[in-house]
Amino acid sequence: MISEVSYKSGINVIHNNKRICLDPTKQIHCDLIFVSHAHTDHLHQRRTSKAAPKIITSNVTSRIAKHRGYILGTEFKEHNFHLLDSGHILGSKALLIDDELYYTGDISIRQRAFMKPAFIPKAKMLLIESTFGIPDYVFPKIEEIIHETNYIISKMYSNGIPVVLTGYPLGKAQILSYIFKHWEPIYVHDSILEYNNIYSKFGVNINSYKSFSQAETEGLLSPNRPWLLIAPLSSSRKGFLHYVKEKYNPIMIGFSGWAIKSNYKYILGLDYCFPLSDHCDYNELLAVVKKCDPDMIYTFHGFAAQFACSLTKMGYNASPINKKRITC
Repeated sequence: MISEVSYKSGINVIHNNKRICLDPTKQIHCDLIFVSHAHTDHLHQRRTSKAAPKIITSNVTSRIAKHRGYILGTEFKEHNFHLLDSGHILGSKALLIDDELYYTGDISIRQRAFMKPAFIPKAKMLLIESTFGIPDYVFPKIEEIIHETNYIISKMYSNGIPVVLTGYPLGKAQILSYIFKHWEPIYVHDSILEYNNIYSKFGVNINSYKSFSQAETEGLLSPNRPWLLIAPLSSSRKGFLHYVKEKYNPIMIGFSGWAIKSNYKYILGLDYCFPLSDHCDYNELLAVVKKCDPDMIYTFHGFAAQFACSLTKMGYNASPINKKRITC
């Protein structure tokens, strides 16, 4: 029985007199902690020597988190807690408690290369992320993005110009490594190579690419011949991408759900940007709600208040998790 849902350094749920913390952002007293996936905004560092809390997570998430320097604690299984694929990144899970509460974590219901869509159960209470929870964010089909990107790469290759594809190093970069593996030669940023190798260990068939540093050391990179680099998404006006741009003058293509806004590529100083996301867009969030068919909905992250208002106007009982009341 769920007796309380609240927000304090993450979402807290009281179930059968036990406090369950969902993706807490810092150390907090809980009976159980659920970690949905291994992005750092869903992890926290333990800062005491006390016994590690009981952790509910996937083995893959635990392994990736450890690689990132986070020791989650003792993995624990509760018979009425079910981990369901959330479709976000490798190892990401949603949490279903009995048939009463469904917590999505970060979620995607879109097939993307080797990433399968999330499984959506029926539940009385839905806790749903709303990163792109306004109608502005409706993404094109992934096939269209792949086609346009391949066209740009082909055009650049024909003119002897290198290309850099940028995305979040854990999750997005592995999708890019897989989708565009037919181009040669391909190199990857050193940090991305580490995650590619982890994905490969868990059965995802990502080609074994040379790292950027190795390619540069071996003199394989030139501004006058074509090659493809997959790198972390950031501004090309500073840091690594600025260095690559200054030295090799490649065409730079970014991939992010935020790219639905036309000014996004200018903010980061990219040549092209496509709205390829590991999250649901607005219409897909509505599809999750419809399929779950809950009595109560709590929204969190991103456009939480706006998405709750949209759902309220559609007749749902909805509220952002960190606000008791909203005016729509």
